[in-house]
Amino acid sequence: MSKTILFDVDGVFLSEERYFDASALTIWEMLFSEKYIGIEGQVFVPAPVEKEIRRVRSDVFADDQVLAFMKGQGINSNWDMVYLVVSYQLICLASKLKETKPEEVRVLLTNQIGREEIRNIQALLRSEKLSFSPDYSAFVTDFSKGNVEKSEMLLYLNQIAYDKCGIKTSIFARTSSLWELCQETFQEWYLGDALIADSIGRTAHQLGKKGFLSDEIPIVDPAVIQGVLQGLRDRGYRLGIGTGRPSIETYVPLKELGILDFFEPDCIVTASHVLGAEQEYPEAAPLSKPHPYCYFQGYLTRGSGVTAALSCQLTQEERENLLVVGDSVADLMAARSIGCQFAATLTGLSGEEAREKFEQENAEFILRDVSEISTIAF
Repeated sequence: MSKTILFDVDGVFLSEERYFDASALTIWEMLFSEKYIGIEGQVFVPAPVEKEIRRVRSDVFADDQVLAFMKGQGINSNWDMVYLVVSYQLICLASKLKETKPEEVRVLLTNQIGREEIRNIQALLRSEKLSFSPDYSAFVTDFSKGNVEKSEMLLYLNQIAYDKCGIKTSIFARTSSLWELCQETFQEWYLGDALIADSIGRTAHQLGKKGFLSDEIPIVDPAVIQGVLQGLRDRGYRLGIGTGRPSIETYVPLKELGILDFFEPDCIVTASHVLGAEQEYPEAAPLSKPHPYCYFQGYLTRGSGVTAALSCQLTQEERENLLVVGDSVADLMAARSIGCQFAATLTGLSGEEAREKFEQENAEFILRDVSEISTIAF
C-alpha cells in the first residue's frame, strides 16, 4: 500500500500574512465603507498603502489577539474569521440601536442579512446619529464565556445576540446570507479587480482593489522545497493538498513556486471543492477544517466522489500510511478525526510558540519548517 502525505498550504508552503491582511481589510471595509455599514470615524479607501494595512490589521484583530484566539479554537477559514468578527460587531451595534429602535433591531436579527439589510443599518445609524466605536478586543472576552470551538463559534453568535439584545435568533450560521457576503468581499480583496469575476461571477462591488495573489510570500526557498518534494516522490510517497484556499489561490502560487506538478492532480482539494461538496450535501455543512472532509477526499481522490469521502472510514493500515502536514490546530483536529499521523510545522501565525500546544496534543512530528519533512519516516 502506497503511503500518502497531504499538505496544508498556508503556514506550510506560503505565509499566511497576506491572507490575514485581506481578512482585516474585509472587516474594515464592511464596517466603515459607505457601500456597507458606513460607521463614521474612519476614511475607507480600496487601495490602502502598506502603513494603513498594518494599522487596520492591528485594530480589527487587536494586535492579532483576536486572530490567535480564533486559530486556537480551530477556525482555519479566513472566510469564517471575517464572518465572526463582522457579525460580532454588527450584534454590538444592534445592541446600541435597540435603545431607540427595538422593533427594527428585532427584525434585523431574526431575518437574513444581505446588502439591502446592510443599507438599512446604515440608514438607521444616520437617522439616529448614533456614535459607535468597535471594541475589537471584547470579541475574545465574549467568546471565551461560551467555551466553544470550531464551527460552534459561528452558531454561538446567536447566543451573543441574545445576551446583548435579548432577541432569540438562529440567523447566524455558515449557510447565512451574511456569510456569503463576507466570503465574496474577502475574495474581492485577495484577488483584486482583474481576477474577481472568475471567482464569484461578477465585478467587484467596490472597485479599486489591487489584490494580493501576486504578492505571495514563500516560507522556504522554492528550490529547497522542489528538492524535498522530489525526494519524497522518489521514495514512493503519494503527495496531495488539503487547503482552505479556493482553487485559483492554490494552483496559481504553487505553479509559480514550481511545485504544483509534484502533487497528484486528483489529490488536491481546495476550499472551492469543499464549497461544491457543501452545495451537494447542505445537511453535512460545514465541511471546512477542522472537519476532515478535504483530507478524506484528497486521500480517496476527487474522482471517488463526495459521498465516498463523507462516509469514509479508513482501516488501521490505511491510517498508518497517511500523514497530514499542517501548521494549525484545525489541521491537527482533522488528523485526529481521521486517526492518522500528524506533522506540525512551526511556521504559522504563532511560530515557535505553537510547539507547546502541539506537544500537549501529542503531534507525532513537530518540524521547524516543511523542509524537515524529508527527515522523517512513517
